[in-house]
Amino acid sequence: MSSENFTIGVEEEYQIIDPVTRKLRAAQEGILPKARRALGDEVQPELYLSQIEAASPICHTLGEVREQLIRLRREVITAAEAVGSRIGAAGTHPFSHWQDQEVTPKERYLGIEAGYQQLARENVIFGCHVHIGLNDKEAALEVLNRVRVWLTPLLALAANSPFWLGDDTGYACFRTELWTRWPMAGPPHLFGSRAEYDALIRALVETGSVEDASKIYWDVRLPERVSTIEFRITDVCLTVDEAVMIAGLVRALVLTCYEQAQRNEEFPRVRQELLRAAHWRAARYGLSSELIDLNANRSRPAHEIIESFMQFVRPSLEATDDFLTISQLVEETLQHGNGAMRQYAVYQRNGQLNDVVDFVVQETARDIV
Repeated sequence: MSSENFTIGVEEEYQIIDPVTRKLRAAQEGILPKARRALGDEVQPELYLSQIEAASPICHTLGEVREQLIRLRREVITAAEAVGSRIGAAGTHPFSHWQDQEVTPKERYLGIEAGYQQLARENVIFGCHVHIGLNDKEAALEVLNRVRVWLTPLLALAANSPFWLGDDTGYACFRTELWTRWPMAGPPHLFGSRAEYDALIRALVETGSVEDASKIYWDVRLPERVSTIEFRITDVCLTVDEAVMIAGLVRALVLTCYEQAQRNEEFPRVRQELLRAAHWRAARYGLSSELIDLNANRSRPAHEIIESFMQFVRPSLEATDDFLTISQLVEETLQHGNGAMRQYAVYQRNGQLNDVVDFVVQETARDIV
C-alpha cells in the first residue's frame, strides 16, 4: 500500500462573531492577512465575509490531526481577536440572518451567488470536510459505493446546528436541510464502475449542469484535483476532540470498505430514497431518537446504530492503534451529547441565544488557548 493512502486532511469552516452583538461579523478581510502570517495558504476565505476556512496539512496519524487542528484554531482565533472578533465552530449561527451577510468579493463566490441565487444567499452554513488519501481510482469508487450506508452515524455524532434565524428548528443538524436543497448535494449514488461514474460527471459538465467536477457537492465525493475521498456530510465540530473523533471514524470507515472491496465482499445496494430518508432522520434527531439501520432496513435506537458502526470499523481502528482513543471519544459524545444537544442545553437554562453563541465560542477554543 502506498504511503499516500489513508492519510487524513481536515477542513473546518468557522464563524466570525462580533463579541458585543454576538452576530456574525464581516471581518474576514481583516483576519485573513493576520492568520496567513502564521498559516499561509492553510487558511482561506469562504463564501461570506463572516466565514473563514482552515485546512490541515496531510496527516498520517490522529495525533498529528489533533496537533494541526489545535494549531489552526489557535492561530485563527488569535488573528480574529487582534481585530476585535471571535471565532465559533457550529453548523449554523443561532440567530444571524442571511440577509445581513456579504458575499466575499472574489470571482468564484460571486459566480456561485449569480448561479444559485437564493440558495446561495441562504447558504450561511459551516461544515467539516475530511479527506482520506486513496490513489487508486477504481478502489476509490468501490469505497464510495460501500460507505454510503454508514454516513448517518457520522452525521448524528457531529450534529451541531439546532438553531436558525433565532428559532429552535427542532433539528439536530439543520445545516443538512439547508444544504440538501442544492441540486448536486446529498448522498452519492451507486455506481457500477469508474467508467460509469466518469460518464456521469462528464455529462453533467457537458450539459452545463455544473461548471466542473468541483461543483459536485455530494456528502461523499471523489475530488478531481487530489487523490482522496472527501467526506462533506458533517457540521463543523464544536471541539477539537469531536473533530478528531470524526476524522478517525472516517479513516477507519474508508480502510474497512477498501479491504472489503479487495476481498470482493458483497455490500448493501441501498436505494437513494432510503438513503435520503436515513439522512433526514439523523439530521432531525441526531442521537436523541431512532436512526435507520440501512443494513437491516429497520429503525433502531441511535446508540445501537453507533455501536454497530463501531463494531464494523473496529478492526481498522485497532490496526492504526486508534481504537481506545476513538471509542472513548464516541462514548463521551453518547454520554454528554453532540454539539446540538449541548447547545440546546445552554438555551434551555434561560432561553438566551446570546448564551449559546458564548458557549460555542468557548467550546471552539477549549484546550487550545
